[in-house]
Amino acid sequence: MTIIALVIAALSGIAMAVQGSLNTTLGEHIGLLAGTFLVHVIGSIFALLLLVIGVDSGKWDMLAKVPWYAYLGGIFGVGIVYGVVASISKVGVANATTAIIVGQVSMACAIDHFGLFGLDTVPFNIWKGLGVILMATSAWLLLRR
Repeated sequence: MTIIALVIAALSGIAMAVQGSLNTTLGEHIGLLAGTFLVHVIGSIFALLLLVIGVDSGKWDMLAKVPWYAYLGGIFGVGIVYGVVASISKVGVANATTAIIVGQVSMACAIDHFGLFGLDTVPFNIWKGLGVILMATSAWLLLRR
């Protein structure tokens, strides 16, 4: 099961690079914030369509039990799309994605270590620290001209 989850994660990473590129093209034509807005409208319509056709019924009766901070994901989503579009248009897909991944993994280690947002703790250790350092070094090498 772990390998399947990792393959899905890798495919999501591929989709993120493609999405960032498409969003950047859209943003260059209609503006960063307008592009960000349109991306979320289209995504919301698509998610609604998936709900309507029964891909997932959802647990709508649980809405009142969701922690307040879990609703902030939509705000972060807008910031992420905007930031990706702004960075790709200035430094390119590979450079922006490299910086995104280093930031993402660094924050993920902190979230895991402290068990933030109600998630299980996954302790930080020397090997994870070394991995982050090596990743940051690799990013630096990729970003050099």
